[in-house]
Amino acid sequence: MHVNAIRGRLALTAVTGTALLAAGCGGGETAAEESAHKVNVEAAPARVVITPAGGTATVRPDEPVVVRAAGGRLEGVVLESGRRMIEGDLNRDRTEWRARWALDPGADVTVRAVARNADGRRATAVSHFRTTGTPSTVTVSQDAVLEDRRHGTFGVGLPIILNFDKSITDRAAVEKSLEVIADKPVEGAWHWFDDGKQVVYRAKMFWPAHQTIRLVAHLTGVPLGKEGHYGTKDFTRTYRIGKAQISHLDIKRHHMRVDWDGRPVRTIPISAGNGETQEYTTTSGIHLNMEKDEDVMMTSPGRSPGDAGYYQELIHYAVRVSNAGEYLHQTPGDEDCLGVRNCSHGCIRQPASDAIWYYKHSQAGDPVIATGTDRQVEPDNGWSFYQMPWKKWLKGSALHH
Repeated sequence: MHVNAIRGRLALTAVTGTALLAAGCGGGETAAEESAHKVNVEAAPARVVITPAGGTATVRPDEPVVVRAAGGRLEGVVLESGRRMIEGDLNRDRTEWRARWALDPGADVTVRAVARNADGRRATAVSHFRTTGTPSTVTVSQDAVLEDRRHGTFGVGLPIILNFDKSITDRAAVEKSLEVIADKPVEGAWHWFDDGKQVVYRAKMFWPAHQTIRLVAHLTGVPLGKEGHYGTKDFTRTYRIGKAQISHLDIKRHHMRVDWDGRPVRTIPISAGNGETQEYTTTSGIHLNMEKDEDVMMTSPGRSPGDAGYYQELIHYAVRVSNAGEYLHQTPGDEDCLGVRNCSHGCIRQPASDAIWYYKHSQAGDPVIATGTDRQVEPDNGWSFYQMPWKKWLKGSALHH
C-alpha cells in the first residue's frame, strides 16, 4: 500500500504538469526581463572624495587630509608629501581615512585612493595640490643629559625632555605630533614648562623595565614660531630601559635600600643634610638620577672665599639627583656620621665602597625616593617630575587639561 501511494502521487504530478507549466509561463518573466531585473538589484557604485580637492593652491601643511568613501569601503590610500609617505588611520567601517601627521611646507602633494562597493567594483580618485608655508627657524633639542647618555641604558623613571629655543604658541599642534612608542606601553602624558620652551613626557608611575622606547617628533609641517612658519624636519630618539633600580632613602634612620627589579640588593649607611638651615636640609620626595661624574668640585652656592659657610671640596663618585646641588657621593670624611647622624650640606654621603658600587650601577632616570624631612623637592628641580601629582601633571598638557 505504501509503495502504491507514492506511485499514485507521481502519476498525478505527471498528469497535471502540463497545466502547471501553462500557468507558470503565462505569469513569469521573459529572459530579457529576468536579466534586466538582475541589473536593477546590483549594488550602487562606490564614490571616493578627497579633501583637499585637486588643484587647491592654498593648503596649509597642518590642514587635515581626509578621504571618504560613499557606497563602498576604502581599500587603500597613499599620501605622498614631497619625498615622504604620510601614514593615516581608517575608521572602523573603512569609510574614512585621515592623515596622521602634517604635510611638508611648500611641497607638491599627491593623494591616491581606491574603494570597492558591495559587488567588488573598484572606484579610484586622485588629488594633486601644493602646500603653502615658510620653513621655521625654531630649533628643537633633547635634554643634554639624555643626549650624553643616549647610547647607554636608562632607569624606569626616564623622562623624555624636548627643549625649543623659542616659546611654542600652538602647543596642542606640537603635542599631537609627538609619538612615544614603547615595547611595554603604559599610560603617560606631556607637560609644558618654561613658558612653552620645554615639554616633558613621563609615565604615570614609572616604565616597565627591560624594554625599548622610541620617540618620533613628527614636527614637519607643524606650526612653529611665527605665523605661517612650519617645521621642516622630524626628530627621533631611541631609549633602552634597563633594570628597575629604585633606591629608598630613609633620612631619619640614615640608610638607603637599593632594589633591582623589586628585589633588595644592597643597604647602604648614609649621612644626609644636617638640617641646620633650609639650604642644608636634604629634600624628600621622588628624585631621579641625572648625570654622574667620578670627580666633581663642589662649592658653596652664593658664597665667596672668606664668607661664613664657604666651602670648596673635591667629591668623588657623584650622582646628581636635583639642580639644587644634591648628589649621592662618596663621603669626603666624617665617616663616623655614616648610618648614625646627618652631617652634610644637603648631599647624601656614602662609604667609599658603596659609593663606587652605586656609581657603577647608576642609570640616568633611576628613581631615588627620599623620606624623613619637611623639605619637599620641587617637580621642576632637576628631573623630579614624578613629584607632581598625576592629575596636576595632566593639566600641564595642551591636550588633557
